[in-house]
Amino acid sequence: MPRDWDADAYDRLPIPMTRWGIEVVGWLELTGDERVLDAGCGTGQVTRELLRRLPNGSVVALDGSPSMIEQARTRLDDDRVEFVVHDLLDPLPITPVDAILSTATFHWVTDHERLLANLASVLRHGGQLAAQCGGAGNTERLANVLRDLGYDLEEDKLFAGADETRSRLERAGFDRIECWLHEEPTAIPRGDLELYLRTICLGSVLERIPTAEREDVVRRAAERLPDGTIDYVRLNIRARRAPAGSPSAADVR
Repeated sequence: MPRDWDADAYDRLPIPMTRWGIEVVGWLELTGDERVLDAGCGTGQVTRELLRRLPNGSVVALDGSPSMIEQARTRLDDDRVEFVVHDLLDPLPITPVDAILSTATFHWVTDHERLLANLASVLRHGGQLAAQCGGAGNTERLANVLRDLGYDLEEDKLFAGADETRSRLERAGFDRIECWLHEEPTAIPRGDLELYLRTICLGSVLERIPTAEREDVVRRAAERLPDGTIDYVRLNIRARRAPAGSPSAADVR
């Protein structure tokens, strides 16, 4: 299973992912009565915006972190939401949905072929996928800082490019595909930087090193980012599951 995040700390931080995610919700063409999967719902901040777009619909809020799901359950408190703790690398235990939303999640899944096939398998033909995640070049500056300290920031992540993602989507049975990268350098307030690094950027790295070393790694990494800027690059995805019987749809295994 994916790691269990510190959901309380996540909600206390000035995370840019919420703002970016709300923009991605706006890419979905919704009439308001759809059933939508939020694949990697986190603490439900973006899911709440999605629910506003679905006055007569419902949401499957899925995340690999039990703590995130519990925080989302408390935040949303809505009987239109089904909460699921599940790894996106495994077949999804849900009934078909009309659309899929995902923000700041796909780069944590290291096999995008399996990921996209799993998503396609629960998306109705013609259904929408709107997603954003870390893309090629994401946090390279921070990765170099960690490398100088003797640690690998990217060991458990996949920052994919637009062209390879487009090809993977086609093989998974999607069409009407749009993929592009854009830069989102983000300055984190100095007083929040160490907690931000510990919770958001370095959490999985810290789990792989002795407890006694962790705070020193966070402190030293923060010192090497004197302007507090995280060099984010986002991979943006819009696509539809191809109609039944089309060549693209036949590619789905």
